Amino acid sequence: MEKIVVKGVKELKGEVNISCAKNSILPIIAATILCPEPIVIEDTPKLEDVDVICKLLSELNCDVNISNVNNRLTIDTKNIVEMDANTELMRKMRASFLIMGPMLARFGYCKLSLPGGCNIGSRPIDLHLKGFKLLGADIIMGHGFVEVKAKKMIGSRIYLDFPSVGATENIMMASVFAEGTTIIENAAEEPEIWDLAQFLNKMGAKIKGAGFGKITIEGIKSLKGISYRPICDRIEAGTFMIAAAITNSKLKINGVNEEHLRPVIEKLKECGVKFSEYINNSVIVDGRATKKPLDIKTLPYPGFPTDMQAQMMSLLSIVEGVSVITETVFENRFMHVAELQRMGANIKIDGRTAIIEGAQKLTGCEVKATDLRAGAALILGGLVAEGETEISDIYHIDRGYVEIEEKFRRLGAEIYRINV
Repeated sequence: MEKIVVKGVKELKGEVNISCAKNSILPIIAATILCPEPIVIEDTPKLEDVDVICKLLSELNCDVNISNVNNRLTIDTKNIVEMDANTELMRKMRASFLIMGPMLARFGYCKLSLPGGCNIGSRPIDLHLKGFKLLGADIIMGHGFVEVKAKKMIGSRIYLDFPSVGATENIMMASVFAEGTTIIENAAEEPEIWDLAQFLNKMGAKIKGAGFGKITIEGIKSLKGISYRPICDRIEAGTFMIAAAITNSKLKINGVNEEHLRPVIEKLKECGVKFSEYINNSVIVDGRATKKPLDIKTLPYPGFPTDMQAQMMSLLSIVEGVSVITETVFENRFMHVAELQRMGANIKIDGRTAIIEGAQKLTGCEVKATDLRAGAALILGGLVAEGETEISDIYHIDRGYVEIEEKFRRLGAEIYRINV
């Protein structure tokens, strides 16, 4: 078993390069199923989730190769034959369910085991299935699996009860070849939705409105192979912004789209962090000023992202005064609180609200990464904790952060990985 060990307290210096977005690359890899020609994805991040979905495509008889030299991923799905995806791989990662839309569009059939992933709350697939049904698919639910089949996909108007990212992506991919026009209303607006649409459009799809709540897809006959580079990871960028703030450091972060991170940047400014020199997708983050407490509510994009809630809680746990964080997206996303409390954080939970009274210091100890973003939050806490913080269950962290300890070491942090 591997663990990450962090020794605080130390100021960070230098610059960090942000990797391509996990939440973009996964649906883009799934979307390659739609096209029987080779597709190249540039700068593919070395993540556990990427490895899982690539293995899933390999199980479907796709030719999947990634270069260790330039991280160029090449996928050829022309020989895809199997329709029933590997159960064990499906359970490892929720995003694996995104292959259902492309499989349904290309073959008119798909049977999958129900997906897994971080245990951060209920994330039902009913909206995905609602969209497939409106496009003309029949749905069969069994013990631990779902089967969809359609003789013909017909464009339809689909209203999502909640702007689900996964459902928006899956329905968008499923409708690429549907006859006529498909309209997705109350669609998710995350930048990763826009990125997937850009990828599909470059292949020849006709998608408009992605990223603006109402998406229109004109059905086409076929797609062509392309080369594509996904957007940078806004959550990783936000995590390093908070690293600058929590360690009272000044960092340059490369690979930042200011608009994608607007709610995070504005809250950090309100906290006392300074931002300057937005040049060529780089920003200088100065976290050396005195910090102020915050009131934060997580919301679907363009609101404050739930994926930044845990990291922000680590920061606020050492900011003098009382801060409040309300989690509205997932009902079980405060599992990191108990771990931060072990480090000395003064946090009380009332339903979906966390009340944080800033402590003078955190103390290093043994903690557990309960999910992906919780793991990042514990690393941030460890950077400023007195003594040594030992984080277990770091496979969660590896699902979404590329070589995170190496990136922090280049900034001067004392952080390393051990086998126990």
